Amino acid sequence: MKPDVSKLLEIVASKLLFEIAPNVQPSYRQSSVGLTGMLLGMVREEFERACARRVEENGVLRALFARAAKSVADTDLRRRLESAAAGVDASLLVSDLDKSNDALRALLIDLHAHVEEQDAPWARAVDAEIWRELVASTERRRFALAPF
Repeated sequence: MKPDVSKLLEIVASKLLFEIAPNVQPSYRQSSVGLTGMLLGMVREEFERACARRVEENGVLRALFARAAKSVADTDLRRRLESAAAGVDASLLVSDLDKSNDALRALLIDLHAHVEEQDAPWARAVDAEIWRELVASTERRRFALAPF
């Protein structure tokens, strides 16, 4: 038997929300059971997309760095951007993808700080691209079930 984690979480969340919560008293316990069911639904959604979202975001950041590196005059920053752009994820394990993403996001902060100090058209373009990616990144993390 191969356990289907997504299906299991869906079933447990549904049972909590629609079978157990309505029959629990007092109301604060009912709310707690309902919230637990909602959270399990969110865990199911994140489980389903976890790898794809991280791979996509890491790729987008690497591509952004490759484009930005062409205009960055700061030698150290340009070298780090080029190195990150050429990088690959160690594996498809979520923990490895998160390590890559953490490093890429730290570099994104450095790049963003750098372009905000520059008064040039290329810097404004990179700044705009960074902001577009930050919005897109937030959208990738949106949950269908709740506004978290």
